[in-house]
Amino acid sequence: MRASLSWSALCVRFITKRFIGEYDHKKEVTYGCRKVVDKEAIDLEILDTVNKFFSYPLWECVGPAANSLESSIKWGDGFLIMYSVTDRSSFESVSRLKRLIDHGKQTLGIPTVIVANKCDIENGRVVRTEEGQALAADLRCSFFELSVAESAVAVETAVWQLIREVRVEFNKHLLAMDKRSRMLQMRHALKNKLTRSKTMQW
Repeated sequence: MRASLSWSALCVRFITKRFIGEYDHKKEVTYGCRKVVDKEAIDLEILDTVNKFFSYPLWECVGPAANSLESSIKWGDGFLIMYSVTDRSSFESVSRLKRLIDHGKQTLGIPTVIVANKCDIENGRVVRTEEGQALAADLRCSFFELSVAESAVAVETAVWQLIREVRVEFNKHLLAMDKRSRMLQMRHALKNKLTRSKTMQW
């Protein structure tokens, strides 16, 4: 299962339970780990994206930046988009990134979780909880407000929700493929039956 997450602090917190603080890395980093979710062991590949790609306006996301972003979107089965409640520009980037995900996947309903980080810094808050909830509802995404610095459990809860949503979509895909396979088998059997019937008539 592949998930695309932004911001290294959340990725490391989820995998190791340690808080390392935030840093501006220059390259995308892929982590691999095994987690038990709902009593099922799941192998995860987590792509920690380069933050700067998500601050570009749509019309500026061209060239290498656009190619890397498009590649990241195609790579993932699910997405976690995080903004800081102390940074309104990061909040305003969420809907733009969600549109890019929908466009890149060429479908709606891609498993996506929106996380509002730094809820522990109330004196620096510029994005209200209600704004995040309303945006998530409008984009049809799950929503969590948490502090990566203060709670590993809250981080796990948000990522587990994403994993569950990806698993649901995966099972739907398997059912659709199974249904299509059965229909093809029935069509083939009917065709053979009609062929035998014509042969007997002759």
